[in-house]
Amino acid sequence: MGDYFSFDRFLVRIGQITPYVLVNFKMVFWAMLIGTICAIAVAILRLKKIPVIEQILIVFISYMRGTPLLVQMCVAYYGIPIVFGNLIYNAFGINLNRLDAIVFVIIAFILNEAAFLGEIFRGAILSVPTVQTEAGLSIGMTRLQILFRIVLPQAINVAIPQYGVDLIGVFHNTALAFTLGVLDMMSRARTLGVSTGHTLEGFVVVAIIYIIISLILKALFYLLEKKFQYGRR
Repeated sequence: MGDYFSFDRFLVRIGQITPYVLVNFKMVFWAMLIGTICAIAVAILRLKKIPVIEQILIVFISYMRGTPLLVQMCVAYYGIPIVFGNLIYNAFGINLNRLDAIVFVIIAFILNEAAFLGEIFRGAILSVPTVQTEAGLSIGMTRLQILFRIVLPQAINVAIPQYGVDLIGVFHNTALAFTLGVLDMMSRARTLGVSTGHTLEGFVVVAIIYIIISLILKALFYLLEKKFQYGRR
């Protein structure tokens, strides 16, 4: 392969790039934590079919599902300081223009997850036959008892595989963060490539890290899915 790829440089790049995976984990953690909470609220409000709110959520979900994540990140990065900059500064004394780019990337991820996971959760709940709710009411159970004892256990079982796929997708999408200046694995690999003139080794390291972590996550959700299926027997 000549001087295009060096195994020695590859080994060096592993130590130089691997620590930056923590930045990607940070983005995934906050995106999934807050995004899941927001998604539950979105799913509940969509199921309630509250006038006006439902229309607003439909527009929000259509925008989030109909535009590339990179566009959403750019809108958050450039738009939030313009629209809310003065309000936030007057209320809390925070200058949004001085915040790290990762904050806006995480906000974009959270909003994106609120839309996508919200529809996943809504679909999982709707997959439970209404006859089961009616049966619960007929034997004197409250709607809260029906929700936690009948509906949610089945809905969770339906949602887990899709949630796992979505989580892996979020981890993959963190590769876009470097375009806004976030110092993550991709950014580190690119910087090393520019400074040394050898880019391939760094991006191969990044690719391998993404593959390994994705396989681990896939295995964990497979085991979790099996556990829920076994628990229902």
